[in-house]
Amino acid sequence: MNTKLDLKNISLKEKVKKLKNTFKESALHTENQRKVPSENMQLLFEIGYFDAVKPKRYGGDELSFFELVDANIELAASCASTAWVAGLLSAHQWLLAMFPKQAQDDVWLENSQALICGSYAPVTHATETSDTYILNGKWSFASGCDHAQWSLCAAFVPEGEGFTPAFLLVPATQYEIEDTWNVIGLAGTGSKTLVLKNVEIPKHRILKFKDAVSGQTPGSQQYSGGVFKIPLLMGVPSCLASVGVGAAQGALESYLDTVSARVTRGAVAGHNNKMAEFPTIQLRVAEAVSSIDAAREILLRDVIKAESLAASKKILSIDDRLISRRGQGFSVLLALRAVEALNASTGGLGLNLDNPVQRAWRDTNAVARHISMNWDAVGTMIGQQMLGLEPKGQF
Repeated sequence: MNTKLDLKNISLKEKVKKLKNTFKESALHTENQRKVPSENMQLLFEIGYFDAVKPKRYGGDELSFFELVDANIELAASCASTAWVAGLLSAHQWLLAMFPKQAQDDVWLENSQALICGSYAPVTHATETSDTYILNGKWSFASGCDHAQWSLCAAFVPEGEGFTPAFLLVPATQYEIEDTWNVIGLAGTGSKTLVLKNVEIPKHRILKFKDAVSGQTPGSQQYSGGVFKIPLLMGVPSCLASVGVGAAQGALESYLDTVSARVTRGAVAGHNNKMAEFPTIQLRVAEAVSSIDAAREILLRDVIKAESLAASKKILSIDDRLISRRGQGFSVLLALRAVEALNASTGGLGLNLDNPVQRAWRDTNAVARHISMNWDAVGTMIGQQMLGLEPKGQF
């Protein structure tokens, strides 16, 4: 397929739409092999998916973050695992642009098509030398690591009398991948474990969390575009949340395709009755479509607002950042509500592991368990702020 010729001069979302059936047809294979197929990755490369929010200076398209999140919703409607990996690896191009220029050069001047996976939990303390940090340990949940040439490994680094969390940029040649990914949701993301043993990282390949979450980073000062001034947690979790919203959208599409023409066969429900005529089915469809529409509107509205605020060159307030986190978490909660409504009425056929509604239900539940979208974690943080308490959590 000559996708470069076929898909020229249209939006990223429209490019994804043209490949929708391809990704949908490979969704079961993606899940079974527990990682995104190379063929899917190649198609995404061909439509410029990983260039979306990458700086033009290094060959990227420097699109708005809205365009990436909107396209990722569409991609997730076909295959949530592919969208989870693609959204993250594309967003990590944006995240690399927050690092010092020398670190960006290390990656992109060596290989302009390099991809970066990541493990965000600071699981260990780095040892400092005069010009490097040394890492030892295991970093879990490195989604898409089989396709990445670099990784962002979080650790505590010395600062003053204590330590501060930071991302350290590590080439794939300096870590091993341990296959630990056997799960029931987002099974095709290949979110395996990275093993580092006495790995030395030059000090310029570091980005401190406190800089990333404020948007005031070493890299952001190099670019005029507002997209590179968006704080970390107003950006990356929006890509992750888009997977839940898109998976719910895909579940509704599959549900309507099946139920619209389905008739009952069981003795209890009666024989040969059209399911579409059951009021309970109609209510579930109405609840699902309303929840998905609201989730999409909230998520995209907040992405647009975040980019607008960042472009104004003002320092974003805690309130600004919390509103974004609220929208990310609540959009996934709404997506979860949609898939719960649909999956509960798929009957015996819904028990099959290849049922797309059931897969979307499992995938959306997996998205909702991520700490960035988990409503127990995000919601309590919002409640604390509203009640005049100090919010505790990731924002």
